Amino acid sequence: MNRAPLLFLGVFSALAFSFVGLVLTNQLTYGSFTTHVDEDEGNAFPLQLPGAAAQGKLVYQDLGCVSCHTQQVRREGFGPDIGEHSRGWGERQSVARDYLREERVLLGSQRVGPDLRNLAARKNAAGADFTADWLYRYIFDPKLVAAESSMPRYAFLFKTQKIVGQPSPKALALPEPYAPEAGHEIVPTARGEALVAYLLSLKDTYAYPETKNVYTPPEPKAGEKKEGHE
Repeated sequence: MNRAPLLFLGVFSALAFSFVGLVLTNQLTYGSFTTHVDEDEGNAFPLQLPGAAAQGKLVYQDLGCVSCHTQQVRREGFGPDIGEHSRGWGERQSVARDYLREERVLLGSQRVGPDLRNLAARKNAAGADFTADWLYRYIFDPKLVAAESSMPRYAFLFKTQKIVGQPSPKALALPEPYAPEAGHEIVPTARGEALVAYLLSLKDTYAYPETKNVYTPPEPKAGEKKEGHE
């Protein structure tokens, strides 16, 4: 008996079922998502990336930052990203609508470094807001800011130039042996400025309807540790 048609039908059915489960189901679930219009603020969220930040995202991709940094804040109970005793990586979990305007979503695959999804809404190691100057110094050489950092230097995103007239407001204040020779300054290149503009645009703090009632882990019983905070 020729069982080739049955075998073909079985393989076809398996592939069709997988397609429906992995592609069509997600399309039906998320494909109808639209921006959320806030009439009080007069904006549609998520906001569109400004031009400089959009260019910076391309630099971020080109440098392979996604290999070490994620952009997805996990909900409480699935890791210490948010909540009590957390890393403080966001005010809420990331949701599908956060990525609605992104042609390429950079979720990442591992966290060698911290999650960056809400970098612009967080505090740096000194407890202050992240600024362009702080990020320029960190990108130029992370050890200038955090001696224990394992991130590589990206000094090629900066250039040394002769000071003509007044020093550039974007010039890095660097200690020895990084400081340039007298009469010169180190400033970010166009790619460096774009990358920092992108990093400072990463801020998911708007509360969508679907983020107002999110999962809350149950309170631990006496003697047990709270889930996700061991």
